Amino acid sequence: MAADDATPVSSPLTACLQESPIRPATEIGRACRYGDLVPVIEARELTKVYGDLRAVDAISFEVAPGESFGLLGPNGAGKSTTMRMIGGTSLRTSGTLLVNGLDPEIHGPEVRASLGVVPQTDNLDTELRVRDNLIMYGRYFGLPYSYLRPKAEELLEFAQLTEKATEKVDNLSGGMKRRLTIARALVNEPAVLLLDEPTTGLDPQARHILWDRLFRLKEEGVTLIVTTHFMDEAEQLCDRLIVMDHGSIVAEGSPAALIRQYSTREVLELRFGSDRNAALVDQLRGYADSIEALPDRVLLYTGDGEAALAHVRADGLDPVTSLVRRSSLEDVFLRLTGRSLID
Repeated sequence: MAADDATPVSSPLTACLQESPIRPATEIGRACRYGDLVPVIEARELTKVYGDLRAVDAISFEVAPGESFGLLGPNGAGKSTTMRMIGGTSLRTSGTLLVNGLDPEIHGPEVRASLGVVPQTDNLDTELRVRDNLIMYGRYFGLPYSYLRPKAEELLEFAQLTEKATEKVDNLSGGMKRRLTIARALVNEPAVLLLDEPTTGLDPQARHILWDRLFRLKEEGVTLIVTTHFMDEAEQLCDRLIVMDHGSIVAEGSPAALIRQYSTREVLELRFGSDRNAALVDQLRGYADSIEALPDRVLLYTGDGEAALAHVRADGLDPVTSLVRRSSLEDVFLRLTGRSLID
């Protein structure tokens, strides 16, 4: 690409989205699938083995253009390994993988040019100022300064960092650094943005600010692929997701559909004390559709948590604490694997 007169080239996938900016992601995916385009990501029996460890075990999935797709699971589930194979930085052991219709192992530079990557740990250049991080990163793509100077200002505004443009990166808070890392990943106007655990280590306010930035990207038609072990993050950001455990896919669907399929409308959490929780499980079975006993509490899955709690108390069982809440993806994972996402 020439240094001073090159301009960003819109990909066919981006053009598809621009033609129908308000259509649902699944509809856009179908239109592209049966037109001239294919899903952004196509994985078939994708496998990665390290010695005796099958980090990713023959998983298959597709991601539609414009979709926000999640990989949900605990640490060690295979999420980050899958992301590295998509980005072409880790070779697969077997299976097939296409990114924008190209194999990242054969067409690595072309695939990486269409991606924006936000790693788990911010790897900003601390020797440079905030604005210069964006400009210098863009130069790796061969983008000219005439494009990068206004683009950097646009991205600083997007990341709410305009006032920090001339400061050193070390002066930024953790949330600011995360927003700058995302802004940097957008400098080449990628069709797909890979976000690996994007809010790990951030406080609640910083997480919500970051979610807002990602919602804006989604509205603009950028395809988001997000790995996370935070159930609320997956529910907030993802149109559809796969639940992973020990390298395998244990469930796939929208957050709402997974909750409907694998859980009940409500969950009643009861604490009787660590020495009594397990002892009361059999006595509690008649109050709910199913029960999960955890070390610190007992979970009763039911359509009406308040009614179940009333029955428990009417029969003389008086918990130390009680909580009625709606089911979440955490409950889905617990029901499918018998353990928590944070185990």
